[in-house]
Formats: sequence, structure tokens, C-alpha cells
Amino acid sequence: MLGTKERKFMTSETASASGAAAVVPLSIPAGKVMDPAVALSLNVHAGPGVYALLLGSGVSLASGVKTGWGIVQDLVAKVAAAHAPHDPDAARSAAEDPEGWWQEKFGEALSYSGLLAAVAPTSAARQTQLSGYFEPETSDGEGGAKLPTAAHRAIAKLVKRGSIRVILTTNFDRLMEHALQEVGVSPQIIHRPDQVKAIKPLAHSPVTIIKLHGDYADLDQRNTVDELGTYPEDQQHLLDRVLDEYGLIVCGWSADWDKALVRAVEGTRSRRYPMFWSQYGPLGNAAQGLTAQHSAAIIQGMTADELFTDLLRRLEALDHMSTPPISRDMAVVRLKRSLADPVRRIEVFDLVDHAVTQIVSNSTFERRPLGGVDYRDRLGEYRSDSDILLHLLANGAFHDDGTHDGVWLRGRDRLARIRNSFSGSFNDALESLRHYPALLTTWAMGVSFVLARREENIARLLTQPKWIPVFGDREPEKPAVYLNPGRVLNHDLLNEIFKADNGTAYKYPQSRLLRQDAREALRPVEPDDAAYEFACNRFEFLASMMALDLGSGFRAYPWAGEFLLESSWGYTNGLATAIEQELTPAWPLLQGGAFEGDLQRAKDAYMALVEWKTKNPRW
Repeated sequence: MLGTKERKFMTSETASASGAAAVVPLSIPAGKVMDPAVALSLNVHAGPGVYALLLGSGVSLASGVKTGWGIVQDLVAKVAAAHAPHDPDAARSAAEDPEGWWQEKFGEALSYSGLLAAVAPTSAARQTQLSGYFEPETSDGEGGAKLPTAAHRAIAKLVKRGSIRVILTTNFDRLMEHALQEVGVSPQIIHRPDQVKAIKPLAHSPVTIIKLHGDYADLDQRNTVDELGTYPEDQQHLLDRVLDEYGLIVCGWSADWDKALVRAVEGTRSRRYPMFWSQYGPLGNAAQGLTAQHSAAIIQGMTADELFTDLLRRLEALDHMSTPPISRDMAVVRLKRSLADPVRRIEVFDLVDHAVTQIVSNSTFERRPLGGVDYRDRLGEYRSDSDILLHLLANGAFHDDGTHDGVWLRGRDRLARIRNSFSGSFNDALESLRHYPALLTTWAMGVSFVLARREENIARLLTQPKWIPVFGDREPEKPAVYLNPGRVLNHDLLNEIFKADNGTAYKYPQSRLLRQDAREALRPVEPDDAAYEFACNRFEFLASMMALDLGSGFRAYPWAGEFLLESSWGYTNGLATAIEQELTPAWPLLQGGAFEGDLQRAKDAYMALVEWKTKNPRW
């Protein structure tokens, strides 16, 4: 909380943080009331680049950069320590009561300008004294001291997206510049009056930062009360132009001490666009006058970090409303472009997350009831819902180098939870089908991992997350067990569909359906049908070993599929023999954590699968 003394010495910072947080509604015609944070987002979204920011030192508070009062306390403490080097308490007592100490020592009232004039009488000396308050040092550690805050980084993203193009600031620090560099934006920076005539037109620059009081490294920075009284003519003209042509979003500026800036805002007689003023605590007298004059929408109770991160979220939500639905092919193109670019990792997440959300939204019991629908129709609905995600995960799992594995698995894991809230017959075919999107995407990723020779990822794919059945013993199960195609897809109903379509009844209709439904998603990574079928067989074999290892009782059975056919299983040179020969400590699945890394468990699972096939010749 900032006290009276602190406010007295602030040169350009937020007012007191005391008082209950509140939002002052924005009055609009017909007596209606709108949250000003909502109005701000709507206006900024409708007019990209129309609003300029006015940032005071309140924006930098969370970075550890001291306020004007904080610098006063520290400088007075240093003066006291130098005056009494043998008194270990001198600095502490002076910092606790700077005014009293200064008055007693020098016989005059303490002022910010007087303190700086006494400690650093020249501009160069002043720069040396102040640089340590703004630049990060090794002693600051890795906790974010004197580094861009969440507000700075959110503003940088607003600039990157084109929402903000002009930033007025009273701050000496370079946190805003650093945040822009992090997102790859090179700002035009005006921190001396002599730079104004040579600037690029504001509309032609990605962003222009106008540092009204200079940079901390400038020899002619403006930080004393006298220096804050007027602006040089060129700088004043540029400021007047911005205030006239742009809407204004004010944050972290108290208006208590920057007299020239207050007069400039007062002089803007008619605003082309609204003013939004964010203030954590009560407004000071000057701020009250400015907000009243310009009928500003006041946003109270939000820190700078909260204001700008909230604005960014709202704009992104509005983007989704105004952006036409992305096609499947375009989604895959965007995914491939983003995979190799670490800066675009969030775009990878958003693409997958949006596709998953569409499936989850369509899978509610209101949209997918368990009665009054044909099995074929419901199966088609789930396949259609999963189309974009299926293509994203198949391509992502194949092309990724491991960087985004968590994204692919998180998407599938959200689908696994679709059945968690069900209350009805456990054996109901439609209810079991609610896990089809999770099974289908698991299949696509598993086959992709085989094709990409990244089979170690199958271990995590089939062991996380656990799912608890609604009925029975309610023991947690792993994906290799609860996503077994024999539990998700109904054998008889599928064969009725196949026989109706082509007159064929399959031994393994679940396996045939999965291969057909995933084929187009995997065709870009494996166009050869024979190679695709081999990868499917291999994945089924590996999944079956894990299912037998992880299942118990009636749930301990393989992913009975076409890999069991003699044409795939083989006698001496088939798939079964090849996998048996691979069972060594270096086997990828063991390296990935399957069978808890125990080679003997893997061999036991292999033998259990061989024995199961022998005892079930009808399969």
C-alpha cells in the first residue's frame, strides 16, 4: 500500500493501492450499463491501431523497478550510510523516515529534485546513479527482477497482432522494448526531442514508443519536478498529435506530478475516440479532473498485469467469433508450418485444443443421446467430429521431433474423459461408442509412431491417463485396456453395417473399421497401402502385448485384430517372430516405460499373446 509520503514523491506512477477493488461502469445511451473492460476490448478489436497507450510507472512495479519513492528511500539510505560509516543502523533508520532524517541532517525539506541535485548534480552523474535501478544485475537472480512483466509481454502481443501501434510512457526503463524484442518486433523509439523531426510516420511503423521523460541512459532525462513542468516544442507537438488522433488507454499513471502531460491531456478539447483509464486504487484530484473532462471509462481494481492479459484474452475470444471455421487441410498446413518454429508453439497447442473442444462440445448427452439413433449414424457422427483432429494428430505425431508430444497426448486425454459422467448400462453399445474419438485418435497416433520409428511414445500413449469405469469394481484402467477396440466397438453391429455395404462379414470388424477410418489421415505420411497395413498390424501387436500385461480378469485380452491373421502373424518370418527377436533391454517400448521397463514382463506378455492366439483358433 502506498502512503501519503510515497504519493508525495512519485514522479509518474500509480496512485494508492488501498481501497476495495471495484469496476466503475461505463454509461451508455438508454440507461444501459456496460463493464468498461468489455467496452475496451470491443473498441480495440473494432479499431486495430486506433488506440494509443499511456503507461506510467505502475506498469513496471511488478518487475522490481523501484518507484520514485523507492528510489528516494534508497538514495537517502545511501547518503546516511556514507555520512555515518561506523553506524550500522544509519541506513535503516534513514530509509524508515527519509524526510525526518533529511530535515535533521540538512535543515531543509526533502524533495525528489533536491535529493537528485545533491547526490548527482550533473546529468551524467544522475545517469550513473539511476542505471542500477533499471537494469537487471546478476544479484537479481532468475526470479524476474527488472525483467518484463506480464503486462509488458501482453502489450507486446497486442502490438504483434496489430492492436496497438503507439505507446506513450513516462518510464525511463526499457522493459517495454525488451518485451517487444521477445516477440520479434523492432519498435521505433523516441526518447529525445531532437529525434522527433526524423521519425517515420506513426502509421508506417509497427509500433512507436514515445518516452516522454527520456531514457534512463540519456544525459538529459526528465525526472525532477522542474523538468516535468514543460516539454520542448517538437515533443509537445508530437504529443498533441497523438492525443488528438488516437484513443487513449491510460494505465499506471497517477497524473499527480507530470504537470506538462496533464496540461497536454487537458488541452485535447474533443476526443475522436473514447478514453479508458485503468486505476487500481482511488483516483487523485488531477486524474479525477481528466477523466471527468473526457468522460473516460474508468476500470478500477485491476493491476496492469491483469488489465492487459485480460484485454488480450478478450480480443482472442473475439477473433474466434470473427474468424471463419478453419478447414481440415488448412489446419494441417498451419500445423506443419508451426512445428519447426519454437515461437509458434502456442499455435500448435491452439490448433489441437480447438479441434478437441469441438468434439467434446458435440459429445454432450444433449447432442449425443443414448437413445433414438441408429448405430451407424452415431458412428458416422463421431468420425465426422474427429476428422480435423485425426489429421492433426496423425501428422503431428509423425513429423514432430518430440517437442510437442505433450500436446498430442493431452488432446487424446481430454477425449478419454467424455465417458466419465455417464450413468446407465455399462454394456450399452452407444455408451461404449462415446470412447470412439479417443480410440480413433489413439490408433492414428500409434500407427504414426510406428511409421516414424518413435515407438517409445506408444508406452505413454497406452498407459496415460487412467479411466475409472462407472460400473463394476471401478478399478482405474489404462488406455491399453479401456480403449481396447473390442470394448469400444460392437462386433455384431459393425458386421451388420459391413454386410449391408459390401456383403462381407469380417473376423475382426473393429480392426477393419479403424484401418478404414484412419486411412486418409495417415495417407500423407504413408501413401503406400501395404506399408500402412504393416504399420497397423505392428501397432495392434504392441497394443495387445500391453493390454495383456495391464489388464486383469475378463479385461485381459488383446486388441484382437487383423494382425492375428496368418498372413500377418506368419510362421518363421512373420511379425510375431520379428518382435520376439526385438525383445532386448534396448527395445523402444521398454525405453519408453512400457512393462515398467522390465524385459521379463515384456517377454511374458509376448508369450501370453502367443498362448491366447493358440487357445482361440476361431480368431
